Amino acid sequence: MPHDHGHAHFDPDSGDRRVAIAIWANGLLTVAQVVGGIFSGSLALIADALHNFSDMASLVIAFAARKIARRPADERMTFGYGRVEIVAALVNYTTLILIGFYLIYEGGMRMIDPPEVMGWTVVILGGIALVVDTLTAMLTYSMQKGSVNIRALFLHNLSDALASVAVIVAGSLIILYDMRWVDPAITIGIAIYILYLSFTEIGGPIRTLMLGSPPDIDNEAVVEAMRKVEGVADVHHVHLWQMQEHEAALDCHVVVAAEGWSKIEEIKSAIKKRLKGEFGISHSSLEFEHEDRAHQNADLYGHGNSRDGEETHTHEKR
Repeated sequence: MPHDHGHAHFDPDSGDRRVAIAIWANGLLTVAQVVGGIFSGSLALIADALHNFSDMASLVIAFAARKIARRPADERMTFGYGRVEIVAALVNYTTLILIGFYLIYEGGMRMIDPPEVMGWTVVILGGIALVVDTLTAMLTYSMQKGSVNIRALFLHNLSDALASVAVIVAGSLIILYDMRWVDPAITIGIAIYILYLSFTEIGGPIRTLMLGSPPDIDNEAVVEAMRKVEGVADVHHVHLWQMQEHEAALDCHVVVAAEGWSKIEEIKSAIKKRLKGEFGISHSSLEFEHEDRAHQNADLYGHGNSRDGEETHTHEKR
């Protein structure tokens, strides 16, 4: 089947406006929650404020990344700037992980000696936060399906909304039953949820930046599809990676049978057509070798050799 990422396309300017609105909303909310948390003595409120601050920082990074990613390729970045959004997502998830561990530490310290907390302040600011978090999540929901960068933001916002609900519950219990230990307990719960989301999602950006093969493409099927092209004797030194989030690339050595050597251009066209039609791989670089002069004991993946020693490669123009 074709390599379909199933991502929707949005007007860039419209998407930028959504992100800009979310930046301002989270910025104002962060200031209000920090002030309210200090005034009320609520760690859960400050935890939510820190989470919102990380959201604002993430939104700023994502906004800049979206702008940079649209720049065309040049002599410095021959693959273009699209990967900057992957970097932004990694930064966002890493920030969430650090915040999560910090909140667990602070929550644990407060569980030992729960301070006085002003419940009504917590409930009111938690309610305002819930409205802002829900608005931000709605702004980024439709965009997150097509971008790992925006998905990181959406999960930020979603976890914020759930954290705000927890803060409201904590404030209500303090008002009704003077259960002050609930505030740090809720903080630890928020932190654990943040860590769960972050560790679940961070693997994708890391895999892409490590030039890992696309997870939704079957490497063996790609290799077999190329081997089945008429005139192809074998393939080796296969590299399959994601240039950008929605663009897979491949380069490899193609061993051509002696009788097909005069039809290299036809073989190349057939391979490229199959790669694009069956797997959605539109960027492929192919080096051709005559079967009588092919590299011996070459590894299927990478540029290694099953035996010691280096190989000299002469590249055929693709």
